[in-house]
Amino acid sequence: MCKHHTPDGDHHPENPYRIKAIWNKLQKAGIPRRCVVLNAKEAEDKYILSLHSKNHVNLIRNVSSKQFDLRRNRIASNFNSIYLNEGSSEAAYLAAGSVIEVADRVAKGELNSAFAVVRPPGHHAEQDEAMGFCLYNNVAIAASFLLNERLELGINKVLIVDWDVHHGNGTQKMFWKDPRVLVFSVHRHEFGTFYPANNDGFYTMIGEGPGAGYNINVPWENGSCGDADYLAVWDHILLPVAKEFAPDIIIVSAGFDAAAGDPLGGCLVTPYSFMLNKLMDFAQGKIVLALEGGYNLESISNSVLACMEVLLEHKPISGSSEAYPFESTWRVIQAVCRKLSAFWSTLADELPTKLTSKKAPSPHMISSSDSEDEYEKTLDAVTENLETVLQDVIEPLGKLKVEYGHVATESAPWRSELSKVDVWYASFGSNMWKPRFLCYIQGGQIVT
Repeated sequence: MCKHHTPDGDHHPENPYRIKAIWNKLQKAGIPRRCVVLNAKEAEDKYILSLHSKNHVNLIRNVSSKQFDLRRNRIASNFNSIYLNEGSSEAAYLAAGSVIEVADRVAKGELNSAFAVVRPPGHHAEQDEAMGFCLYNNVAIAASFLLNERLELGINKVLIVDWDVHHGNGTQKMFWKDPRVLVFSVHRHEFGTFYPANNDGFYTMIGEGPGAGYNINVPWENGSCGDADYLAVWDHILLPVAKEFAPDIIIVSAGFDAAAGDPLGGCLVTPYSFMLNKLMDFAQGKIVLALEGGYNLESISNSVLACMEVLLEHKPISGSSEAYPFESTWRVIQAVCRKLSAFWSTLADELPTKLTSKKAPSPHMISSSDSEDEYEKTLDAVTENLETVLQDVIEPLGKLKVEYGHVATESAPWRSELSKVDVWYASFGSNMWKPRFLCYIQGGQIVT
């Protein structure tokens, strides 16, 4: 899986060092001596085709061959936040196959639980499209495999928990009408301005037909969410619904880009073990984690280690000392509960004011308006003003292309929210992630 990297060797957040750092951390902690270590295994096309189109599978299978050498970059440029090289096909098959393998073994009872340390990630990949660093949807393929290929194992209900900071749009669409799969995603959304920058991750997206109510989105209105915010969502949405759903197995899209220090996430979660520990009481502890995002090598390796300790000993590392969730967190939780209460009786009761009044000071936000229309107008005004501020800097730089619009997104990766500072990225017409020119905008002043 380390063979998948940028074709020109330039730095990219989703790179082979991610899984190398994780493996080094686990080795130093002696984890491999305490568990079964499996070799990666390629997925068979027939299992991938259960969710991806034939055209998509043919492309990913063949794109690393020599016949694609001259057009590989052009093909990648047609997708959102994707690069391809001669090792991409093998890596994609190994990532999907490895998640299938460990899910199968856990379902059989050969393993109590498992963590698939794989790349490229998968939860953004849709039926016919690679996007957001993802080629195949590893977790979705594994869930489909258990439900449709291993009927004898009695896996009739799968809970997918996606705690990656970005919404798992691909996973959501693949099980949109399927009541056998409860898809739960908590993610930074900001009214559709955070990657993948659409309304798919809004709380009103609950599934359709027989799958109505089986898709739960918890969309953060802002960055800087931390342990208290996630714990509130676990306690008041995920855990009550999981108890009512009673899954036979849990598969976690384990992205660690909501961790403190991640360059893309802008959130403040400390090692995720407290979230995982609360899930261990369900499905007889049959839990499979599959690596998704996470781009700070220290935080991602520490988070995986913390989760492995939970899988091995059921002893979580404590979360941070942040006392209360943000006001916006309570607002989102209440909106989700109201929308889903018709499907999950456990969400019908209103949260007591005594509880929701315990809140942290609001984080720095573009807008705190409850109205989406007002929010969009404010965002447009802010964008227009910033374009004016940037003009004097951009014009002398000739044909530079400035990418902006979303805070800390994968499509504009070098822009992030650091306190009250906005980072803007400009490139020489390239869609690759190359920091050609950086400037900071603070208080209307340009600081390069």
